[in-house]
Amino acid sequence: MTAPIFTGVGVALVTIFDSSGELDTGATSELANRLVEAGIRCVVVAGSNGEAASLEVSERAGLVKAVRAALPPDIVVLAGSGAPSARQAAHLTRVVLDAGADAVLVLSPPQSSDPRPYYETVAKAAGGASVLGYHFPSVSSPGLAVGALADLPIAGLKDSSGEARRMYETLEVFSGWFYTGSANLVLLAGALGCGGAILGIANLEPEMSVRAFAGDAGAQRQLVARASALSAHWPHGLKEAVAARYGTSATARMG
Repeated sequence: MTAPIFTGVGVALVTIFDSSGELDTGATSELANRLVEAGIRCVVVAGSNGEAASLEVSERAGLVKAVRAALPPDIVVLAGSGAPSARQAAHLTRVVLDAGADAVLVLSPPQSSDPRPYYETVAKAAGGASVLGYHFPSVSSPGLAVGALADLPIAGLKDSSGEARRMYETLEVFSGWFYTGSANLVLLAGALGCGGAILGIANLEPEMSVRAFAGDAGAQRQLVARASALSAHWPHGLKEAVAARYGTSATARMG
């Protein structure tokens, strides 16, 4: 197994829109930079938490370019490029890599019994760049079966299922990089030697997220409480909390 593309905590970055709903790449990039200064090691642009479904292709490219330019070169920029079809996902993959993303995070295709052709198409489009699979069954069912992971052309996996047993099972059969997407499992992921965590709550609580991954049980408990309090009103709850802390716009296109 190769070394993870990053180790530690990554943020599933919120996308900042101005009061009229227009994309604000400057404010989004500034937020990304502040989170990196607080200890974040990877920034995911145009993921599900970044309201990617609301972004035009040109907006997605511009956002990736702006965030990559704003961050130090040792900070990994992942870009979401999952889509309902392999053709769409391949196109988005080429777009975000051309814009400067270091690798892509690709949500599994909806209602697919065999995701291999989808990921093979994406991997071909990615050329030599790393492809990370994304298991999030509540968003794109059925997700990625543990038994299928070893056969996919992916270098790593983000798992947002929140299932501890699935984490153990995955680590037994999958030799790629593993990142939890669940605030509930950050401390466990660190204890098990996983690559890290990629979290929406890290937009608001980067320091707490980093401490939880490092083994701070108190930070883990607080992180769960913070994430749970904001989860019912997505994405508005998180964006409003981020706005209160950082002075960003709380405007959302979705929800």
